Amino acid sequence: MTTSVNPRKRTVHIEVGVDARSYVSDGQRVTLVPLTIKRRQNRKLLIPPTPDAAAATGGFDVPMIKTLGKAFYWKQLIDDGTYPTTSDLARALKLEPGWAAEVQRMTMLAPDIVEAIFEGRQPRQLNLHTLRGREDLLPRDWGEQRRLLGFPDA
Repeated sequence: MTTSVNPRKRTVHIEVGVDARSYVSDGQRVTLVPLTIKRRQNRKLLIPPTPDAAAATGGFDVPMIKTLGKAFYWKQLIDDGTYPTTSDLARALKLEPGWAAEVQRMTMLAPDIVEAIFEGRQPRQLNLHTLRGREDLLPRDWGEQRRLLGFPDA
């Protein structure tokens, strides 16, 4: 019997930290997300940065931050092999598979866009509806994403 390594397991690293920051490690961009995950009864809660920090910047969109956190957490569950597909994940979490897929697509956003959202620096017109790709699917090209969502070119 041979053991195979999941090749997708090495593609994304998610660390929860106090500050939103990123760096490049071994050729991969690592973004530290300022979320706290707490367990309440039988579910996990994603807690965004404190309201004091949001008041200082005035731009935190809590639903968008929580949904992005879920997207990256679910991606980690799939990459780790806990669930083989998004459909299996949705079934296990008792979610609508289409909605789970919409949220999963948010993990394909450019890293600087994700950072800007976590830091509250996203354009005013950017909302969760647009990010989930309900109106139009977001392009995979990061430059095109920046242009479409109103971010300056990096």
